[in-house]
Amino acid sequence: VQLVESGGGLVQPGGSLRLSCVASGIIFSTYPMGWYRQAPGKQRELVATIATGGLTSYDNSVKGRFTISRDNVKSTLNLRMNHLRSEDTAVYYCNGYPDWSGARQPALDWGQGTQVTVSS
Repeated sequence: VQLVESGGGLVQPGGSLRLSCVASGIIFSTYPMGWYRQAPGKQRELVATIATGGLTSYDNSVKGRFTISRDNVKSTLNLRMNHLRSEDTAVYYCNGYPDWSGARQPALDWGQGTQVTVSS
């Protein structure tokens, strides 16, 4: 099983980025998926989820700015990020079976993540 995130970079406040996560070794269409992020000195947090049927959910901090989507044919998870803020700076990761309560660990080994830096 492998998760490979990409698409991060340096962007000015108010800018946009599109992240992707390609999954291999799993039947991607059967996995609910989520995007997480970890800022320096902070714990990793869940920011967006998408169910197998396409139902989405977002943390309040990104609601209305981020859009999660999935392409089951390409086994790819996407995150469109608009109106980026400095507080969005973090390493972003994807994983399966996300749990908003935090009681259950994600299903898969973590990938390397992709760095997003929002700065002028």
